[in-house]
Amino acid sequence: MTAPPLPIVTSAVAVQLLSAIAAEECSITASLDLGLTTQRVSLADNRAMLAGIAVPKAALALAAESPGQCFEATAAGLRPVREFSAATGWVRTLLPTADAPTTLVAGFAMHRLEGTTPLADTRAKVRALGTPRGRALDTATGLGYTAIALARTCTEVVSVECDPAAIALARRNPWSAELFANEKIRLELGDVAERVREFDAGAFATVLHDPPTVQLAGELYGLAFYRELRRVLRPGGRLFHYVGDSAGRVAGVLKRLSAAGFVNLRRVPGALGVFGETPRHRPRRRRR
Repeated sequence: MTAPPLPIVTSAVAVQLLSAIAAEECSITASLDLGLTTQRVSLADNRAMLAGIAVPKAALALAAESPGQCFEATAAGLRPVREFSAATGWVRTLLPTADAPTTLVAGFAMHRLEGTTPLADTRAKVRALGTPRGRALDTATGLGYTAIALARTCTEVVSVECDPAAIALARRNPWSAELFANEKIRLELGDVAERVREFDAGAFATVLHDPPTVQLAGELYGLAFYRELRRVLRPGGRLFHYVGDSAGRVAGVLKRLSAAGFVNLRRVPGALGVFGETPRHRPRRRRR
């Protein structure tokens, strides 16, 4: 049986609780799951009772001074929601935002935050595909928001993640719960650059390729990988590839996708990526 999620405190929630303690209130309504729901929190003796766990005022004060972190309430105190990966050497941290949290990986945010939010960013990427149908490949699970969004219209989503720490962090994130509960999502642990070679040709109708930054995963921006994406997409299959706002990088990606055999390539400025399709008919072999 899966253990219930631990209460999560952000700087904003800690400030709210501290204000209520200072005002000598007996209870307050607050969110302990990063804004998904709210509940009554009892306050007494300079402590807040978070799902039965007593968190002292001093611990809340430290959390209040850390706006870029999320903290889980445990019997031993508040601890940051982060994971170290022995596989990659990266530290993954859960970063609170205006809606769902994002992940900081080696200092890089895994969702756009300027002028948008992680959920809006995810919706923009999925919307670039039109209404995705059939079987979809999500090349980088992360917190699972893309897989969750694709599963709303697709028959199956295969989501591949190379880093066990990413999955461990997603399990601690209340906004990622559907990643593990939705039967339409098949989560796989492995290197997608290798795993993609094992999929059958034409196995997918849709690919959403949202890799980490090129500094962390340069091979996922290469021609060899793009050729594999082209191979596993069925005729008329759709690809959205998040690239970022570097004009030079976008131009290079478009050139390599074209060389890999994608057609109808175009930029999607609102999602900072590119869209492409596979030809609707496989080229006929010439008779000798």
